[in-house]
Amino acid sequence: MDLISEIEDKFTRGQMITFEEAIELSKGKVEDEKLFLLADKLCKENMGYKVELCSIINAKSGSCSENCKFCAQSGHYNTGVVSYPLIDIDHVQKAAKENEKEGVHRFSIVTSGERVSDEEFEKILDMILLLRKETGLKLCASLGSLSYERAIRLKQAGVSMYHHNIEACREYYKKICDTHTYAHRISTVKNAAKAGLEVCCGGIIGMGESMEQRVKMAFEIRGLGVKSVPINILNPIKGTPLENVESLQPNQILRTIAIFRLIMPHASIRYAGGRMSLGEHQPKGFKAGINAMMVGNYLTTVGNKISDDIQMIQSMGLKI
Repeated sequence: MDLISEIEDKFTRGQMITFEEAIELSKGKVEDEKLFLLADKLCKENMGYKVELCSIINAKSGSCSENCKFCAQSGHYNTGVVSYPLIDIDHVQKAAKENEKEGVHRFSIVTSGERVSDEEFEKILDMILLLRKETGLKLCASLGSLSYERAIRLKQAGVSMYHHNIEACREYYKKICDTHTYAHRISTVKNAAKAGLEVCCGGIIGMGESMEQRVKMAFEIRGLGVKSVPINILNPIKGTPLENVESLQPNQILRTIAIFRLIMPHASIRYAGGRMSLGEHQPKGFKAGINAMMVGNYLTTVGNKISDDIQMIQSMGLKI
């Protein structure tokens, strides 16, 4: 029995893939077709044929105190990104209603910076309360570091999911940021979960890490028990230390997605920033384990039209 058949047999017996098996898969010894077929089978069996759509609003931009080497919003680099303070509540409400009208299921308020101030946090709670009243959207937030007390208040206001990436595996993290620690990020994830919030936690691939380090990141995320795992593909931003990093090939991206699905068969594996780098291969992600997608514009880059993404999803025989 070959490796992929052995792994499939384990799943039929309710067992999970091991780190060693995932590493073997990451070495490229298994044909793409076989890997993608198993990932797609697991995805459809566990997550169904409906693709969840989420969108974000960049509610506070730039001037971040942290030095994450991939980020256009870091105040440590000259990237030309537009900086602005927390936007007003009417702007957020308008964006949320427009996204809901276009078919989005989840909407997230996202802010730059290590965390928001007390004054900003109170304003964001007001935004959440208004959106809870005026829309039928599932509400999310991504506000940087989060205490347990703030997590409780977000849940009480109506937030269902909190987003906070680990960005990379523990051993690689120090190479992309040293103004805060990997452990600091983990504490935010745990605070959100302890408060009863679902957690959206993923990372970025293509920052110079090895395939083995991507597998390590996936197992670290699995260990946190999160419900949603966004996979971002690095979009090298001019002015950041990673501006000249060589882009991943579509095959590398799709194999990473498939291995993430095998490692986390019951989580939403979500297309996030940088997916446009796949070009014409983007639909293949839905046959390699993707069952959720961020749509619309991203924090500092422009995305596809939501209607075009919906058309792509439906062309793959999937539902919204």
